[in-house]
Amino acid sequence: MNGPSEPFHVVPREDHNALVESIYLRRGYATGEARAAAETAADASWHGIRTHNAIKALHIEAKHAAHGGGSRPGVQIRRLPTRFASAEVWDAQRKLGQPVAREAIETCMQLADRFGVGQVSVDNACHYLWGGGYVLHAARRGFLAYTHCTAALAEVVPYQGRTPTLGTNPHSWAFPTQDIVGFPILVDWATSVIAMSRIDHCRRERQKLPPGAAIDAGGRPTVEPAEAVALLPFGGHKGYGLGLVNEIMAAFVGGSLPTLRNRGPVAGEKHTTVFVFQVIHPEALSGGAFARNRTQWENVRAVLGDIRGHGNEACRLPGEVEAEAAARSERNGGLLFSAAEITELNRLAAEAGVPALDPGRLRPAG
Repeated sequence: MNGPSEPFHVVPREDHNALVESIYLRRGYATGEARAAAETAADASWHGIRTHNAIKALHIEAKHAAHGGGSRPGVQIRRLPTRFASAEVWDAQRKLGQPVAREAIETCMQLADRFGVGQVSVDNACHYLWGGGYVLHAARRGFLAYTHCTAALAEVVPYQGRTPTLGTNPHSWAFPTQDIVGFPILVDWATSVIAMSRIDHCRRERQKLPPGAAIDAGGRPTVEPAEAVALLPFGGHKGYGLGLVNEIMAAFVGGSLPTLRNRGPVAGEKHTTVFVFQVIHPEALSGGAFARNRTQWENVRAVLGDIRGHGNEACRLPGEVEAEAAARSERNGGLLFSAAEITELNRLAAEAGVPALDPGRLRPAG
């Protein structure tokens, strides 16, 4: 997939966060909420995730607010009673998704540290943006972590269907393999061929869509961002099945009809998203019967070595691209944005009446 056009420009993380936090504050959010949203967006940019950066976060918040839904500034999470010690059930009450998700992954880690596994399911939630960032945080702390959510809108056509009735419904897994391969292995994807935000991204960067990713109003395949109205699942029935998992899990939690999600009020119906976090302590998985008396971590190293052996030494592991993007951000001492992205960030800043970035003071990325 093509990214934004080079050259990139370096935006200091503190400047980025100040701008994004200020916009959220102007939209009525509390300081902690605004800071969590800014940090989450910065983490995405740091790892090269341009489809779920601050631009996407601010666009989606405004879009849902304009339709009478979206997040409610300043509300508190309701923790609901449950008989299960290692699982919590929350009613987010439409609180901004990023601070809820950050608290959920922290809670899961605390539960996993105590019980071996920890789970938090969240109803009445709002989009939490880049799921990979939350599970990466847990993996760096030594845990295996997983999250999935129902996307904000039903924009994906089910396999052999013609009407979008599924969300892009991402799944994110992360494994604490940094001491073995140099970074946490991260499997993080939407269950559509591309995320819907990729259409906006390609329009902004004047790029075509990949073939087989989107359809136009007549149900015909298109590579033109301006013509795309719905997305297709990746891998046909396989991506469809994974996307369906999110909707069924959400139905068990409390989520309602996907075609109504964030599309305006219908009496007696719910319009919010659902997300689920699960964290596992490595020791909770071990049966101890590793071949040749290997330790658990030696065994993980051996398995990964076998997969990448036998002539496969050049194969890349999931998460390697994100790790390389993070290393490039580190070398440049900031977040990397294209000229088009900086223009859009400054448009959002002007709209909110907060200080914009000065393109003349941003150095090119190496």
